[in-house]
Amino acid sequence: MSNARYELPNLLRARYEASIDDRSTSLAVAGMVPVYNRSALEERMASDANVRNEALRGIYDRMKRAGDMRYIVKPAGLDALDALEAACPNFKHVIHDIRKQLALAMSGNQPLFFTPVLLLGEPGLGKTHFAKSLAKALGTGFELVSMSSLTAGWILSGASSQWTNARPGKVADALINRDFANPLFVLDEIDKAGGDARYDPLGALYSLLEPDTARHFCDEFIEMELDASRILWIATANDASSIPEPILSRMNVYVIDRPDRDGARAIAAAVYRDLLARHGWAFEPDAKADVLDMLGDVAPRLIRKVLIDAMGTAKLDGRDHVRADDLPIAKAPPVRRIGF
Repeated sequence: MSNARYELPNLLRARYEASIDDRSTSLAVAGMVPVYNRSALEERMASDANVRNEALRGIYDRMKRAGDMRYIVKPAGLDALDALEAACPNFKHVIHDIRKQLALAMSGNQPLFFTPVLLLGEPGLGKTHFAKSLAKALGTGFELVSMSSLTAGWILSGASSQWTNARPGKVADALINRDFANPLFVLDEIDKAGGDARYDPLGALYSLLEPDTARHFCDEFIEMELDASRILWIATANDASSIPEPILSRMNVYVIDRPDRDGARAIAAAVYRDLLARHGWAFEPDAKADVLDMLGDVAPRLIRKVLIDAMGTAKLDGRDHVRADDLPIAKAPPVRRIGF
C-alpha cells in the first residue's frame, strides 16, 4: 500500500485534517481502504423498497458523498507507546503485549492490529482512561460504548429499518461517519450489559471479534455488508463471571492491579502535564514533589478531579503553582448545609 495521500471527498478530508493536527504520534497514516462496496450501495439506492424509507435514504446519500474509502493507520515505530507506559505503569504488561503485535504488523507492513483485550479489575483503576490514551498514542479513532446502558444488541449492530425510530448501530456509525477503518472501540463495563435475553446486547460481538466474519458485518438498518475486520477492541470489566465464555475466548484477558505509590505518582505527574497541554492553563510545567507524594494515595480515576480542584484553588490565590495544601484531600471536605 502506498504512503501517498489519496484523494478524498471534501467532507471526509476536512474532518480528518482538522483532527490530525493535535495528534502527536510516530504511528503513521499509511493510506486508505474501502469499508463497503460502492456498487452494492448504488444497487441499494436504486431499490424502490429503500426509497420509501427517508432515514435510510439519507444515510445512503451520506455514504455516497463521503465515499467508501477510510484512513488506515500503520505503525511506523513503537516509541509512541513509551509515554503511555510511563503514564499508566499498572498497564505495563498490556502495553508490552501490544508492542509485540505492533512489531509483527511492522514486520509485515500491515495496519495496526492486536487481539481484542479485556481489562479486568476493580473500579477506579483508570481502565477507560488507558484505552482512550492508547487510541491517541496509536493515532487512530476512539469510540466509547457504555455497555452498562445497553439493553439490546441493536446498539452495536443496528435495528431493522422497518421498526419505528430505528437507526444504524455504533459500528456502522463509526465506519460511515468517522475517518478511520481501524478505530479503537472501547466496550466499557461489558460485564454489566443486560436486558431481554431475546436481544442479547453481546450477540453482535460473536462475529465482530472474529476478523473473518467481521469482514462481512451486516448492520441491520443499512442492510449492507461493512468491513469491520480492522476495528481494534478493548473491553473493561470488574468481574468476568457474567461474560460468556465464547466472548472471553476471543480476547486476551488482563487483571489490572492498583498502582503502587511510585506508579500513582507517575500517573499524577502525567495527568498534571495533560491538563496543562489540554487547557493551556498557566502553571509550572511539572507538579511539585510533595503534591505528587500526596496524590500517591489517590485512586487513578480521582486524580484528575483532585488536581483540577487544587489548580482552581491556586488560581484563586493568584499563584502559578499548586501546593500540597491546595489538594482537597489535604483538608477535611466542607459540609454545605442549606437551611431556611
